[in-house]
Amino acid sequence: MSAAQLPGEDVARLHAAFAQVHYARLLGIEIVRLERGEAVLSMPVRRELTRMEGILHGGALASLMDSASAFAVLTLLEPGERTVTVDLTLHFMRPVSEGRVEARGRVLKAGRRVFSVSIDATDGDGKTVATALTTYLKTT
Repeated sequence: MSAAQLPGEDVARLHAAFAQVHYARLLGIEIVRLERGEAVLSMPVRRELTRMEGILHGGALASLMDSASAFAVLTLLEPGERTVTVDLTLHFMRPVSEGRVEARGRVLKAGRRVFSVSIDATDGDGKTVATALTTYLKTT
């Protein structure tokens, strides 16, 4: 599925939806880019999000990646349609302890009700820190 620019009203709707995700705000997640079938989100590595040895906690990284995949799917939905995560298989590749982490979610397949999404997370140097595959189910 190739990315394409979204109409301004869709971008505004998605930003409004993102503003309602209080957990994302707690983590410091921000939208970098939204295109049809793709979303790029980023998050700062903060002390509050680290585990021992100052490494970003895997749960925080998983949340960033899940959020990027969710918004990639939302770019393909009509207003009022909803989805839920069915599964998330994540592979940690290298630790990250400073800077920002960016997650790029791309819809690989969009069915009538089921969406398959690939997510890659990179550090500030562009090195891959994690990859994931996830499935979403359209509920309405």
